[in-house]
Amino acid sequence: MEYRRHNQPGCGGCLLITALILLATGGLPAVANFFGFLFLSGLIGVLLLIAAFFGFSWYVQRRVSMYEASQTETHKRFVHLLVHILVKMAQADGHFTKAELKTMLNFFQYSLRYNQDQMYWVKQLIKDARDADVDMNQLLTEFRNSFAYEPRLILLELIYQLIYTKQPPDPAELAQARRIAQFLQISVYDQRTIEAKYQYRQRRETATAASNEEHYYAVLGLEVGADFVAIKKAYRKLSMQYHPDKVSHLGEEFKRVAEEKMKEINAAYDYFKRKYNGK
Repeated sequence: MEYRRHNQPGCGGCLLITALILLATGGLPAVANFFGFLFLSGLIGVLLLIAAFFGFSWYVQRRVSMYEASQTETHKRFVHLLVHILVKMAQADGHFTKAELKTMLNFFQYSLRYNQDQMYWVKQLIKDARDADVDMNQLLTEFRNSFAYEPRLILLELIYQLIYTKQPPDPAELAQARRIAQFLQISVYDQRTIEAKYQYRQRRETATAASNEEHYYAVLGLEVGADFVAIKKAYRKLSMQYHPDKVSHLGEEFKRVAEEKMKEINAAYDYFKRKYNGK
C-alpha cells in the first residue's frame, strides 16, 4: 500500500465552532456582524494587495525611467538590440522557456554585473522583445548599420558567452551564432577565434599543460603550432580590435567585457613570449 502524506488540518471547523458560539451567546445579529467583519477584512486585504501590486509596478517603472534617462542613446540602443537578438535566438525553436529566461537574467546579473535598477530595465526589455513582431534579420541589419566592427565583435562575444553557460552548448545555437557572425560581416578568423576560445575554456577542469597551450592558441585565433611571427601579428591585430577605448561609448559593462578579453589576449601572448624566450 502506498504511503499517503497527511496534510495539516484546515480552519473550516474553527469557523463553524465560532459561528455556533456567537449564535448561542448573541443571536443572529452577532453572527451577521462577525461575517460582515470577515467580509470587510477580506475586501480590504484584496484592495491592499492590488494597491501593493500597482505601487510596486509604478516603482519599477519609475526606476527604469530614471535609469534610462541617465544613459546615452548609444548605450540604450546597444542593450536594446542585444536583448532582442538574444530573445530571438531563444525563440528559434518556437518557445521561450523559464529556464532560458533564468539563464538570460543570470547572464546580465553575473556576467555583466548589472545592479537592481539595470535588472529592472533588462526585464522590461525582455518582455518587450518577447512581444515584438520583428525577425532576426531586421535586428541584425539594424545592428550592423548602427555599430562599427568592434561593437559587433563584442555582441558576438556576448552571444557565445550566453551559449556556453549551457553545458553542453546547444548545437543549433552555435550554428545560429555562426550565421549571425556572417550576417554582421565578422571575418571567419574573428568568429573562429571567439568560438575556439570557449571550446577550450570548458575543458579547464581537466586541463593539462598541452591543453592550456591549445587554449592560448585559440585565444589568439591560431592553429596549434603557429610560429612566433604569426603570434605577434595576431596579438597586434586583436589588441587593436578589443582595446577598451573602442567600445567605451557602449557603456561601462561592455568596456569591462573588452578589458577581460584583453587580459586573456595578454596572458596568451605572455605565455608564448616566455616559451620563445622573448623572440
